[in-house]
Amino acid sequence: MKQSQFSDKVIIITGASSGIGEACAFEFAANGAKVVLAARNAEKLKSIETKIVEKGGVARAVVADVRKVEDCQNLISKTVEEFGKIDILINNAGISMRAKFEDVEIAVIKELMDTNFFSTVYCTKFALPYILKQKGSVIGISSIAGFAPMPGRTGYCASKSAMNGFLNALRLENIKNKLHVMVVCPGFTSTNIRFTALDKDGAPQKDSPRDEAKMMTSEKVAQHIAKALLKHKRELILTSQGVLLNWLYKRFPAFADKLIYGEISKEPDSPF
Repeated sequence: MKQSQFSDKVIIITGASSGIGEACAFEFAANGAKVVLAARNAEKLKSIETKIVEKGGVARAVVADVRKVEDCQNLISKTVEEFGKIDILINNAGISMRAKFEDVEIAVIKELMDTNFFSTVYCTKFALPYILKQKGSVIGISSIAGFAPMPGRTGYCASKSAMNGFLNALRLENIKNKLHVMVVCPGFTSTNIRFTALDKDGAPQKDSPRDEAKMMTSEKVAQHIAKALLKHKRELILTSQGVLLNWLYKRFPAFADKLIYGEISKEPDSPF
């Protein structure tokens, strides 16, 4: 892509300290955007900001816990104070889980909803007036778990399904305002999300139950997102596995259930 394709666009990225969020920060900054990076880890954010600036890009780090309404409001306010507008919001902050629902603590489900769903609601609520002025975009980094069930991930599935429903309704509400809304559903991607996934008691599981080397990289996901954004796509489903699962679950849900259950059951230390 040419540097001018996102020239002067102001893009907020939540969960920007690692994984897909970090990759998006570098991808969009390299293509001319002014990126605002939000996450809780100040040290990592500053490091990413510095690297982008050293490469000639424009980046600002804003430490924010997007589970908190006031932090989301502050993120939007600081962006507008700095750049005067918002063109694109990428709701990427997210966390996963791995435990049977009958064993999991309720607090874990709440943590998933607060991080994955309510952060999207909060940031979008405060950013929307500015995005509408620019006829801009609201992006949600969802998951194939948002449309297909994943055993052992009830909270994750619920949060991503809620995100999908919220964003799709938001698009329809603003059809006359020409708001672009895109739901991104990556398949299994090599990020730290499985390492930080919560167990039944809310502690990070630390080890990934899947072969990370066989997955799509975060950098590749970011490239796909940028291209889809230019085309104003409403949905982006990534990896051949994700596309196949989407097709199967819509047409043969019972058969897809068996395949999904069998696949999850093969994971090391699977609860099934």
